[in-house]
Order: sequence, then C-alpha cells, then structure tokens
Amino acid sequence: MMTHMAVSGSSDPARRPSRVKLDPACAEAVEPAREAALASSGTHAVGEHLGVVPEADRVATHLFACTHPGYRGWRWNVTVVRASRAKVVTVDEVALLPGEDALLAPRWVPWAERIRPEDVTAGKLMPTAPEDPRLEPGYTGGERAAGTDPAEASQIRAVVAELGLGRERVLSPYGRSEAAVRWLSGDGGPDNPMSRQAPGPCVACGYFVRLQGSLGEIFGVCANEMSPSDGRVVAVDHGCGAHSDVVPDDGAGDLPAPVWDTITLAEGSLFD
Repeated sequence: MMTHMAVSGSSDPARRPSRVKLDPACAEAVEPAREAALASSGTHAVGEHLGVVPEADRVATHLFACTHPGYRGWRWNVTVVRASRAKVVTVDEVALLPGEDALLAPRWVPWAERIRPEDVTAGKLMPTAPEDPRLEPGYTGGERAAGTDPAEASQIRAVVAELGLGRERVLSPYGRSEAAVRWLSGDGGPDNPMSRQAPGPCVACGYFVRLQGSLGEIFGVCANEMSPSDGRVVAVDHGCGAHSDVVPDDGAGDLPAPVWDTITLAEGSLFD
C-alpha cells in the first residue's frame, strides 16, 4: 500500500477511461478503504465518505473528506482493486489530493524572480550569473570597440590584460537595450505628468549632463539640486518645473514709493 500527498491523481475524470463500469465488490469496500486512510492519515483526520469513482475494470477510488483545518477542501483518495475471478478487494494506493475548492499554497516563485532592487540593502550581495546576457567580456571593448582601429584595439587589450587593468565584463548590446527600455518606462522617461507639464525638455536644460556612448543619445543625468530628478538618469525629452530656462517673475520685485504719502508724520506729536 502506498501513501502520497500530491496535487493530482487518478480520480481526475479527464484521466478515466470512458464507459468504465463500477465493480460492485470495489464499490462496497468502503470500510477497508476507510481503515487504509486512517492508517495513513496520522494527524490529518479522515471524515465522511464522499463517494466512489470507477477508474478501470475492477478498480475504483473511494473519496473521504479530510477534516484537518490546514487542508480545507482536500480529500483522501483510496484506490481499491479486485483481481480477475477474485472475491477479495485489496487496497492499491492512498493519497491526499486537493478538491475543486481546496486551499492550496501559492505558486512557488524562484528566488531570482522574487528579488527586487529595494531588497539589495547595505551588507547584502546580489550575484550576477556567469552567462548574464546583459554583459560581455571586458576585453571585447564593449561599444567602444566598434569605433576603434582593430590593430589599435588589439594592442590596447594586450596591455590591459598584461597589467591586470580594466573591467572584467562590460555592457553588451542587449544590456544597453534593456536598460534603455527600463529607463524610458520609469520616472525619468517622457511619458508622465511631470514631463507633459514641464516648460521644456531636459535636452534644452543647462543642468542636463549627457551620458557617454550610445546611451548618451537619449539619456543624461540631472544635476539640479532643486529638481526631483537630481542625480538620476533622465531621457532627453523628460522634463520638470526646475528647468534652467525658468526665470523669476519681474512682477515680484519691490513696490515703488507712493505718489501721496499718507503714512509719514511731521515732527512733533499728533496732538500738538
């Protein structure tokens, strides 16, 4: 006799052969099936008999409720079988399986998919996969290699390797493209209320510092301490109310002297 705890079993109607007749001897074996469930249940109590399902010729599964509070909607499935020309029914398998309204644990999500940027706090390390598609070996030169003479690039790589300098890995074209998509869809992109109401784009702002390389064509860093984007990557068509072209309103200056002075008093008391 085998005992299993799973999420699917032979009681699934889609798996049962069509036109299977319920064997009378297997159908009447309720008590042997209950005893088998009790022997396997441990702390997972066995409740009322919920019915019997034919599985194949001389094979049937008895269903019993599980009354354990942590397994709401689960059922004990006890499969019994009768050999050809035999009168005795034997227990073939016992399994605790979920019903249609069973309480199930949420789908397991791998750690690599659960981790978020805000989870990488002080003292915590976020490892990079050896074959991360966002990176490529540093000796390739990255995006700068395309604009360098091959012979010169080869000499530079040889010197860098000999001295042990340079970065081990650099951004690959895929890594740059992925970063661009993420930045454009973020707070520093153009599609947000702040950019739509800004007096001008970042590309025309004196506080805009362009990035180098291909990413610099559409991105830079804000250097305005009064901007909510200060120190962050922003797109050339991003914008905010702290644009350098915003000047003070001249109407907010000092008021001119009054034409007729009704405030200043002459020397002496008001009651003289």
